[in-house]
Amino acid sequence: MADLIRSSLVARLFPSGIPRLWCPILTHYDAEGRIDQDRIRAHLRHLAPTVRTFLAPGSTGDGWEMSDAERSELLELLLETAAELEVWILVGVLATERGAARRSVAALGAELAGGGDAQAGDAGAGYAQAGDAGAREGGAGSAVEALAARRVCGFTVTPPKGADLDQTVIRGELESILGLGYPTALYQLPQITENEMSPETVSDLAARYENFYLFKDTSGGDRVALSGAPTADVFMVRGAEGGYAKHLKPAGGRYDGFLLSTANSFAAELSEIVELVFAGRQEEAAALSARVETVVNGVFDAVSALPYGNPFANANKAIDHVRAYLPDHGSVPPPMTHSGNRIPQDAVELAERLLREEDLLPGRGYLRP
Repeated sequence: MADLIRSSLVARLFPSGIPRLWCPILTHYDAEGRIDQDRIRAHLRHLAPTVRTFLAPGSTGDGWEMSDAERSELLELLLETAAELEVWILVGVLATERGAARRSVAALGAELAGGGDAQAGDAGAGYAQAGDAGAREGGAGSAVEALAARRVCGFTVTPPKGADLDQTVIRGELESILGLGYPTALYQLPQITENEMSPETVSDLAARYENFYLFKDTSGGDRVALSGAPTADVFMVRGAEGGYAKHLKPAGGRYDGFLLSTANSFAAELSEIVELVFAGRQEEAAALSARVETVVNGVFDAVSALPYGNPFANANKAIDHVRAYLPDHGSVPPPMTHSGNRIPQDAVELAERLLREEDLLPGRGYLRP
């Protein structure tokens, strides 16, 4: 029953099928450190022909570092632009204290769906527990449609933070969020939460909550995917970088798609890798994957010691800067980070050299006429 209703929910959001490539969008800043709305719009327009689904705010977009006001400004900007481009925003709920994520989802859901106050979030509960046929087409259906009208395809949440939390606590927190009934993605992010959802927890939630439709794993360990635990028809996306081609199901992997920070810089290449794998052209996919990895690993190593920012955000900003401003990217100051520091020019020059060596430089930057 849950599989059937989940499929109906996904079909409402993605009539042409759920995308296999998702992107946690970068946040760009101007020289004064303010959110650079024009630069973000330009970046989103550049990606939109290839990537149709974006996570924001997320780790790659500095979401954990932002103030509430900055998150709100970014989300409103992205929703406005998403409506213009007809792309989707998966809203990142960055709250790791117990109970905080539920409050945030309820408040955001009520606001974005036009429900009035935070308690309106419970009107969506008809899409939560499987088997409640009478409620399914009531509050939940209208909430999904109201969110879709704003180009919101749901909310993504992590477990609460704490290395000592057992699965009973983690499951209970996630149940309280899924019980609100909004389309929800669960995010395995032990780098922040210091814990992981067990395969049994994910499997149990997948069986009981049909509004849980996407699972993202950034751990790199792929515990849930490799366990073989049944996850119904929850769409599984990998968020860890590297080995792109081999992790997709047609290549013998365990994932349906990707939600990758490098989609900010390599949207076309990652999309091509996915298409090649699903077309059965594994060798070509692996070769392109290796070229992308060479650039990503090289730039990541160069910025990993920086005392500010998320390393993947910093690496992607360096690569994106080159791809945006070619052939004279050196005449434009390096990108700003949330901290107020710029990406070092050396990292940008390294990105340009590696892109050239791997034959991944475009003819002209997307911000150059």
